[in-house]
Amino acid sequence: MNSHGWIVPDWPAPAGVRALITTRAGGASRGAYAGLNLGLRSGDDAEAVARNRASLRQWLPAEPLWLRQVHGTTVVEADTVEGSPEADAALARRPGRVCAALTADCLPLLLCDEEGTIVAAVHAGWRGLCSGVIERTLQAMDRPPEALLAYFGPAIGPAAYEVGAEVRAAFIAADPGGEAGSGDAFAPGGPGKFCADLYALARRRLAWSGVLRIYGGGYCTYTERERFYSYRRDGATGRMASLIWIQ
Repeated sequence: MNSHGWIVPDWPAPAGVRALITTRAGGASRGAYAGLNLGLRSGDDAEAVARNRASLRQWLPAEPLWLRQVHGTTVVEADTVEGSPEADAALARRPGRVCAALTADCLPLLLCDEEGTIVAAVHAGWRGLCSGVIERTLQAMDRPPEALLAYFGPAIGPAAYEVGAEVRAAFIAADPGGEAGSGDAFAPGGPGKFCADLYALARRRLAWSGVLRIYGGGYCTYTERERFYSYRRDGATGRMASLIWIQ
């Protein structure tokens, strides 16, 4: 944490790669959205969100590429795309282009290569994870997996994230290792339910793609009420941003 209450990723990224993850700390939003809500389509007052984005912008080299996230697998290039494209991952090769993922329980994933020539931000809820948003991003980055580093921002923790049996079945069906692979990421929950570990599922996807240098994780947006927004906990709630760029 720094004086803004943001998380600065603790990972061995190259010197030219910068990243930060916002929390609820600070900001102009009130009520259910109290804090630094950066989600324009969250139901919050648009002026408050604009003020929040403006206060964040002072610390960044440019306005982030704000995606219209849809729990899909589309990856866009922040270097060339304009506006607010419908996508769930963005990558940049040019210095000063800021990639961003907005979350409030889903897993934000930041990626870079060890040379500092490419960065990416990924929004990975269970649907995107299961459909292959991580693999699509790695493919688009086009670097040897052993040259990549990954950082997990704050997501809902496994103890708080109960899902139906169909979610577990979907991951197992998509996993080359079947139940022996993704099955371990699901603990028994209530009747017919399982507690899903998004961090473990994402780690599994990265590992089978050959990315083994993985950092971060261990947060729980649901239980850390003062610090993080959580859609599952609150319904009407704000969004945090996980941001990465090349200096």
